[in-house]
Amino acid sequence: MAYGVLAAALVGYLVVVTPSLGKRTYDRLVRDRDRDPGALVRLYRLWIGETWAVTAVALVVAWLTPGLDAARIGLRLDGGTSLIVGALAGLVLGMAISALAARKAPGGGLPFWPSPRATAVAYAALLPRTSAERWHAVAMSVTAGVCEEIVYRGVLIALGTHLLGLPVPAAAALALAVFVIGHLYQGVRGMVMVAVAGISLTLLYLNTGSLLLPVLVHIAVDLRSLAFPPHGEPREAATTVSR
Repeated sequence: MAYGVLAAALVGYLVVVTPSLGKRTYDRLVRDRDRDPGALVRLYRLWIGETWAVTAVALVVAWLTPGLDAARIGLRLDGGTSLIVGALAGLVLGMAISALAARKAPGGGLPFWPSPRATAVAYAALLPRTSAERWHAVAMSVTAGVCEEIVYRGVLIALGTHLLGLPVPAAAALALAVFVIGHLYQGVRGMVMVAVAGISLTLLYLNTGSLLLPVLVHIAVDLRSLAFPPHGEPREAATTVSR
């Protein structure tokens, strides 16, 4: 039952260590951002390394767990070309709608669409100011899109249904809760938006059975909000986002 111990350790790390590390390092970034030019790049490198390491452990846990295979954790492309075309079409449509919402409405958002600038307050210190920081933000966006979908959607939901015998909705809800907790550093406002995004990504995954579309959408959302924010950095909020 070594796989059970590893699975429990993985979940424990995601529930305790990931949010604590994120909050502590983000709070340090908020303090050091203006006086230390390398602070953001170092933070991105730390988070990227940790995220890929956790993903590697999650994949090992899935590989060691009897009955789990690539298809059970969403690493499949059933439907071939049609699925890929549909995924790309959904990605383009989502980005177009987001861009339209940001351009057409006062303050950068529609009444039913949260303002990108307003939600960026939750992670203002992460927004890049230099070319080097922007490239690291791109790397972080891709890392989050790939790794968080594999871990929180693919592996955790599969472990919940396979090891704990939970129905899919219950396993998905628990995985979503762990996903939201991991964004503790964003405070209440940010975590609410993370929950909304997480629900949408979870539904995409459960409806397609593949992580392809959630990964693409996740990357696109993070690139637009983090690496290429439509309204630039809300600098006045950079010292008020930590809780």
